[in-house]
Amino acid sequence: MEAKITVSPEKGRYDFGVVSTATRKSMQGNKRRDTKPEIKVRKMLREMGFPGYRCDWKKVPGHPDVVFVGRKLAIEIRGCFWHRCPVCNLSVPKKNVDYWETKFARNRERDERNLAALQEMGWQVLVLWEHQLKKKELPATRRLLYEFVRREGDPSYDEAFPEESAEEAVEAGTTGGDVAARAKTSSTAERPVLGD
Repeated sequence: MEAKITVSPEKGRYDFGVVSTATRKSMQGNKRRDTKPEIKVRKMLREMGFPGYRCDWKKVPGHPDVVFVGRKLAIEIRGCFWHRCPVCNLSVPKKNVDYWETKFARNRERDERNLAALQEMGWQVLVLWEHQLKKKELPATRRLLYEFVRREGDPSYDEAFPEESAEEAVEAGTTGGDVAARAKTSSTAERPVLGD
């Protein structure tokens, strides 16, 4: 049987009660920044020609993961488990259920509060979920990211990356024009402000 330890509560923190050594070590290993999903998004931005961003910018609420300061664009990359992705519908751990439900509720409240504060300050925010960075979802996410970040004079995604648009069309069984038409009908004149 695995050894159990009692975690002493810190000021302003929820009391874990008794947790396993493995659980404690696992939670301590979670990084605040430079996670694999964040690195993947930053790599995509550089590949698409959008390098001038800041990471974990502390001058706005919530320290968004990627920020284009001058254009007031923020990208939040959220883990499906920790931030309770509405698509994945992941289960809650079976031990310490009260703790986990409280923690997840606090995470969601904080996310909503930070999103509202950013929007109130005039920022446009794109929320990307961890599952959107899986191989199967990557082409759609790449398109969404490009359309969110591109400047007014930049070409559309289909014009900028015709080879990728053609690959998407082949996989979907449509023509390039159909893909372009879908992208135009799904985009708006204003940049999307996306939440959960």
